[in-house]
This record gives sequence, structure tokens and C-alpha cells, in this order.
Amino acid sequence: MSDEIRKISSGGPWEERFGYSRAVELPGGLVLVAGCTSVTNGRIDEGGPYEQTVAAFGVAFKALEALGLGRTDVVRTRMYITHARDVDDVGRAHKELFDDVRPAASMLIVSGFVDPSLVVEVEVEAYRGGSGS
Repeated sequence: MSDEIRKISSGGPWEERFGYSRAVELPGGLVLVAGCTSVTNGRIDEGGPYEQTVAAFGVAFKALEALGLGRTDVVRTRMYITHARDVDDVGRAHKELFDDVRPAASMLIVSGFVDPSLVVEVEVEAYRGGSGS
């Protein structure tokens, strides 16, 4: 494994504006993916909490793919939601995506996001281990 820190940009609208990377791979194989929302191609994908969760994880998966990793390399997820009523929809999307992976996971209720039409944001941590993608 390299001793170099690798950084990936997705070209998302806030990365350049706020000065962050979509994903950072640390020496030793830990990959941290920044908070992802359902924004693709500069636009918020339509849909409710379930659809936004699937789309947000899709953004995270693209960042992992750029580093040669995939969904099965995910070891931790965090889901931030704006309403307790969305717990079941967000949880259902998470289960469908990760039921066979079973990462450590947290779901937290927050007061809001940079755009009020967003109802969920996700973070992903992955590990480049010997299991492969």
C-alpha cells in the first residue's frame, strides 16, 4: 500500500466553493467519502427520502469506484436526515443497499442542509483490505 494520500473530486457544486474533496484515501487503506446528497450533474434529483438516499449513496459509490473500491468495501455509513418521519424510508434504502455488507451505521436527525429541498445526506467509510470489491 502507498504512503500517499489520494484525493478524488466529483466536480460537485460545493467541492470547489467550500474547498473539500469528495473522497480521501489514507495510507493503510481507509477511505473517507464526504457527505453526499442526491445532487447529480449540479441538480437535485427529484424524489422523497428513499429516492434521495439511493441517489446519495450512488454519488458515494462513484467516488469509491474512482479509487477502485465498491459497495462491499464499505465499513461505516452515516445518514443525516431532517425529519424523524423519514427514518423508515431511509433505513429501507440502506438495507437494500447494504444488507449483505452490514457496515457499522448511524442515523442522525439534523436541523437542515444547504438546500432545503434535500432531506438526507450520507457519509461512507470504506477499507481497502484483502477481500476485494
